[in-house]
Amino acid sequence: MSDDRAGTLPEFVIIGAAKAATTWLRNQLSARPDLFLPKEEPHFFSREYGRGADWYQSLFREAADNQIIGEKSADYLADPAVPERMSRLLPSVRLVVQLRNPIERAYSDYCMLYRRGSVGADIASYLGQQPSTEPRFLEDSRYFKHLSRFLDWYPASQLKVILYDDIRTRPEQIISEVGTYLDLRELPVPLPPVPNANVKDAALLPLPLRLALAPAKKWVAPLRSQAWFKAIHGKLAREIAYPPLTADLRASMRDRFTSDVEQLGALLGRDLTSWLSEGSTSNSGSARAA
Repeated sequence: MSDDRAGTLPEFVIIGAAKAATTWLRNQLSARPDLFLPKEEPHFFSREYGRGADWYQSLFREAADNQIIGEKSADYLADPAVPERMSRLLPSVRLVVQLRNPIERAYSDYCMLYRRGSVGADIASYLGQQPSTEPRFLEDSRYFKHLSRFLDWYPASQLKVILYDDIRTRPEQIISEVGTYLDLRELPVPLPPVPNANVKDAALLPLPLRLALAPAKKWVAPLRSQAWFKAIHGKLAREIAYPPLTADLRASMRDRFTSDVEQLGALLGRDLTSWLSEGSTSNSGSARAA
């Protein structure tokens, strides 16, 4: 650890959105030898702000002198307090934001908390029109609203917008565009592929067993590669049957997001009307806020 790195702060931050492949991008960038990102999301400008700037700076002390520093905290985008806080400490930071069809993002977020046992099977009570005990599902998908707050504190030139649709269809080009935006040098050999993260359809242990093992997670992790562990996991793990996103519920969500999607499309100069149809992808091409 180098003490002279204690005052170093990130030059770029991936701010969200949650469930829009931000982990994929973070893993791709972390595979580069010229970049440093903390292994865990700091959440400093959102839930951990009370820890202070010294704590935040300490997260980057292990960066080498020749590494560019960044971080990823997917909850930054939707937190109304983050833009002002971040602009005070990181006025020149380059921001990267990834956006996904707001309906699909909300449903994926619901499924994540459902498999954790944090929400129930009455999906309409969380994604429907009535007030919800988990407003994050719908509120976090209001991208125009959230980006507008950041643009109150940062110029558009410091905000790179990526669409989830493009990551699925041309990931190599997206990584290249992000590298250009961050002024990264081209590496002489291609980076190894990074496995997909947060796969919704992965087989999992029964929830009671997962909850029982949670306190010992860091001790269990090294065992996952052992043949006997894989054999036991294979016998016990099952795919989760998620409550479906019905046509009526999707239509209700589409009505809720229409205005925000239209304003976002105008901001980005991109046709996002497919997000409001039965499909879940938009036309190709990444975008930068303008």
